Amino acid sequence: MQTAQDTNSAPFILGFDISPAGKVSALSWADVKTSPAPAEGVRRWIHLNRLSEDAQKWLGEHSGLDPIAARILTQNDSRPRAFTHGDGILMNLRGVNLTDGEDPEDLVSLRIWVTQTLIVTTRSFKIKAVEDMAQRLQSGDAPASNGSLVVSLAEALTRRLDPLVGTLDDQMSELEDDFLDEGTPAPKLALANFRRKALTLRRYIVPQREAITDFIRAGDKLLSDKCRLRLREVQDTVTRLGEDLDTIRERAIVVQEQIIEQRSEVMNQRLFVLAIISAIFLPLGFLTGLFGINVGGMPGTQSPYAFWIFAGFLTLVTVGLLLLFKRMKWM
Repeated sequence: MQTAQDTNSAPFILGFDISPAGKVSALSWADVKTSPAPAEGVRRWIHLNRLSEDAQKWLGEHSGLDPIAARILTQNDSRPRAFTHGDGILMNLRGVNLTDGEDPEDLVSLRIWVTQTLIVTTRSFKIKAVEDMAQRLQSGDAPASNGSLVVSLAEALTRRLDPLVGTLDDQMSELEDDFLDEGTPAPKLALANFRRKALTLRRYIVPQREAITDFIRAGDKLLSDKCRLRLREVQDTVTRLGEDLDTIRERAIVVQEQIIEQRSEVMNQRLFVLAIISAIFLPLGFLTGLFGINVGGMPGTQSPYAFWIFAGFLTLVTVGLLLLFKRMKWM
């Protein structure tokens, strides 16, 4: 059996047969190609690399799946959803991206085709929830039904989303603290990057709630009452995560509006100071310009004290303007 660490060119990641007695047998890619369908009474789970051309060819030509199901399992992009098709259910869920160098907020897709006897899942990037389920099967702890196996995958995917949203909430609190700290510059760029992360995460979590709801409705033949109860718990958790992301988004908007208001206030203060300076120097400029003309008849041209008298007059004008602005509460 190959592992989830295989390169993108490897078509087969893992696979298992589960007997009616609950015995688990690991499969190889050769086993799957030799007998695409499980034996009578046996349940099978096959997990493939969606990016592999060999996997795409096998799904489309040799798996025995409906062409629509095969196409959806290999399509490039898909939002979370679930719907009945033929004798099975097609579902797309999203999980945390644990690939090195990738952002965890860019959720990776797990595409699922499930019937009572067969589960086919595909992915592009490593999904830890799938590895956890594989370890569980290898230890001999097989879910009672294929519906229960899919529910366990949904639970594992959701369990890893919870701390990711919690981390975003902590980061939002830090941004708010930075904004309130007068000694720290307004976190404009950090806030923009944070909002991008929150919006990217919310883009998939809200539809995932709808996908789980649709799976509950469509899974009459696959889900026991206990599985439905577990799925409703998953649904409640995803709903809470969506609400938390809405709250985080609103908090980010409030901080952004406060930053804009703060910048506008600083700009207004600077413009006000410039206006006061302009109001003071406008009459002074007028007087100096008037007395600077070189024509006959200008007073004081023959007096050695004329400059100092004029400078004192300008000082009195300046003081008078300052007192006037203060009385008018402009300063």
